[in-house]
Amino acid sequence: MAIIRIAMLQMIAVGIDVKANLEIADAACREAKQQGADIALMPEMWSIGYTRFAPDSDVPYEDWLACAQPADGPFVSHFEALAQALDMAIGVALLEAWPGAPRNTLVLVDRHGNRVLTYAKVHTSDFKRMEASMTPGDDFPVCELDTAVGPVAVGSMICFDREQPESARCLMLNGAELVLVPNACTIEDCRSAQLKTRAYENMMAVAMANYATPQQNGNSQAYGADGSLLIQAGEAEGVYIAELDLEALRAHRAHGIWGNAYRRPHRYGILVSNEVRAPFERTNGLGERFEREER
Repeated sequence: MAIIRIAMLQMIAVGIDVKANLEIADAACREAKQQGADIALMPEMWSIGYTRFAPDSDVPYEDWLACAQPADGPFVSHFEALAQALDMAIGVALLEAWPGAPRNTLVLVDRHGNRVLTYAKVHTSDFKRMEASMTPGDDFPVCELDTAVGPVAVGSMICFDREQPESARCLMLNGAELVLVPNACTIEDCRSAQLKTRAYENMMAVAMANYATPQQNGNSQAYGADGSLLIQAGEAEGVYIAELDLEALRAHRAHGIWGNAYRRPHRYGILVSNEVRAPFERTNGLGERFEREER
């Protein structure tokens, strides 16, 4: 067997205190390494604890914006050094500084301290004022991550991306074997079923890290490429390890009927139409008509 261990860091953040959140994640990464992890994953937008700005919270917009971190800035650089020191990959979730408006981003750092993947949330939660004010990503990239048992193809989807089947489809088509999912919302049966289904229908493993209670309700979880549950956390803070057998995953992908084996994309033209019909017309979190082609 070729086992990789994925640590979901189920933590409680300290608002927009970037330094405090860095220190919490640093300690959790060290604990993950002690438990034998190959990859550690933070919850969504961990650098600011997924804190919204006024009027949805008491944080002024200017203070919120000032917390945005460049992907090559000191917040990520800290975890580059830590990843190299621990010989463990780290999925760093942050509010990323970006021209015009910041992004909701995951930077994956390999065990050698190299940034190998930068993914910005494509399906920003535009029904929220904060995310409607952010810059969405435009692609679902996949990288080759070096591990102690060999390379694995890794991609990401962030929270609301998980609720759109197209996200996982694109990742599967780009070759992902493992998808990392930083999360910041209540997890209940339907959302757990989404994760299980995304894994099953695309024959790729999925690992999700959520905030602990009381900020969200924990329940970080991971599924194998056959939809089997690898681990599900409770609501408390902690480091939760999922063990993934790469040999079994690849054997399943080589012979299964799902993924891209029997699809008929030449029949799917309607999937890329921008037309929106009733009852799905919406405004965004800023009270404006949601125009998807502009996002």
